[in-house]
Amino acid sequence: MMHGHEKSDPAIVAVKPANKTASISVEQSAGERAVAEPVEPRAGTKGNADQQSTCRTQSRVSVSQALERIRKVARERKKERFTALFHHLSIELLEEAFFELKEDAAPGVDRLTWKDYEANLERNLEDLHDRVHRGAYRALPSRRVYIPKPDGRQRPLAVAALEDKIVQRAVVAVLNAIYEEDFLGVSYGFRPGRGTHNALDALCVGIHSKKVSFILDADIRSFLDTAS
Repeated sequence: MMHGHEKSDPAIVAVKPANKTASISVEQSAGERAVAEPVEPRAGTKGNADQQSTCRTQSRVSVSQALERIRKVARERKKERFTALFHHLSIELLEEAFFELKEDAAPGVDRLTWKDYEANLERNLEDLHDRVHRGAYRALPSRRVYIPKPDGRQRPLAVAALEDKIVQRAVVAVLNAIYEEDFLGVSYGFRPGRGTHNALDALCVGIHSKKVSFILDADIRSFLDTAS
C-alpha cells in the first residue's frame, strides 16, 4: 500500500485498474470475469527500492496478508462497518511504515533523524508499539518551515516528528485497505502510488487518444482570493 511520492514518474506505462466493479467469488466459473473499471495508463513510482530490498521478508508477508484480509472484506461486503482495526497496528506494520520514510527527510521538532532511529530500531519500535497500545503515545507539534514560491509568496510546510510519521503511515495503510476499494480509477489526489505527475500523464494520454473540446485548469485557492 505504501509508495514514494516525491520523485517524478518515468514514462507512461499501462497498469492494472485500481478498482473493479464486481468481485470474483469462489462460486464463479473459470470463464466468468468481473468487469474491470477502465483507467488511463499511468506511470509507475520509483519509491525507495534500496530500502525495500532489505531482508524483511517475513514481516512484509505478515503485513501484506493482514491488509489483504481487510481489503477482501471491504471489497466483498460494501456495507460492512469496521470496528476492530487497532490490533492491526503491529510492530511489523510500524516497521514497514518506518522503511517507507525517506532517509534524508528533514527532522521534526524532536530533531530525531531516520538513521538515529534505525540505530536501535527493534527496541524503538517495541517501545513505540507499547505506547500506542497503552494509550500513552502523544503526537508532537509539527515544525513549521516555509519554502519560497516562484511568484514571491511562501509555501508553508508542517514537518512531523519521526515517530509521528511512522504512526501516521501505519494508520493510513490500514485505512487505505478499506477506502481504496471505493475510489474510482480516475481519482489521483492523496492516494498511494498516485499524484500530480500520474494525473498529468493520464491527461496527456487522454488528450492524444480522444477527441477533446475543452480543458479547464483551476486553482481553487487563487480563484477564491481573486473573487474576494
